[in-house]
Amino acid sequence: MAIAFLGAIVVGLTGFGSALITIPLATYVVPLPFALGLYALVDLSSAAAIGFENPKNAVREEWQRLVPMILAGTLVGVTLLVNLPRQAALLLLGLFIVSYAVYALMRPGHRVVSKHWAWLAGLGGGITSTVFGAGGPPYVIYLSHRGLSKEAFRATMGLTTLTSISLRVVAFLITGILLDLHVWTTAVLAIPAALAGVYVARRIYFAVSREVLMKAVACVLLVSGSSLVIRAW
Repeated sequence: MAIAFLGAIVVGLTGFGSALITIPLATYVVPLPFALGLYALVDLSSAAAIGFENPKNAVREEWQRLVPMILAGTLVGVTLLVNLPRQAALLLLGLFIVSYAVYALMRPGHRVVSKHWAWLAGLGGGITSTVFGAGGPPYVIYLSHRGLSKEAFRATMGLTTLTSISLRVVAFLITGILLDLHVWTTAVLAIPAALAGVYVARRIYFAVSREVLMKAVACVLLVSGSSLVIRAW
């Protein structure tokens, strides 16, 4: 429950990133498939709370550009998830998290990029959402370079994340990951903690600089991702 609470605070403040915290920590105590299934359900509740908070602030055109390739990426991710060995999955997850953490710490200025990059961002996010439980980084890299305001970015990320996680839940039902009753019973206990985390995040959202928060999250990700790489090596 503490992991769910921590992850929800991160997503409540940034609009993404909970799985990058929760999945690495959870794999220390439960198998990766169990963690993926559990936090798909937990993240869905958090994403719904954020996605429907201020939907009028979301830039619907950006969301509509991302959705088709999120769907395509989810289909590709299901294929990889079924066939990828556990140690290889942990290693790739660790490398993925470390790569994003380094990018977040060292990224250049926020120059505006073409809307056509939405296709690659959607495809990449759909794949990483299904395989690693973390679709946020490709979406945030794209949307953070589209010249959106702080409020528009968070709302658009919330709507995009809600869509991505909903597709992930469907994929996990099809592959059998969410057919484990223990995943659902654990989620019942974890979801209230996640919603409490979202509530706390709302209270401190305007008091914390998003840039400072993103740097702090990136440092945590660098440590957690590196630990996964060491475990899987």
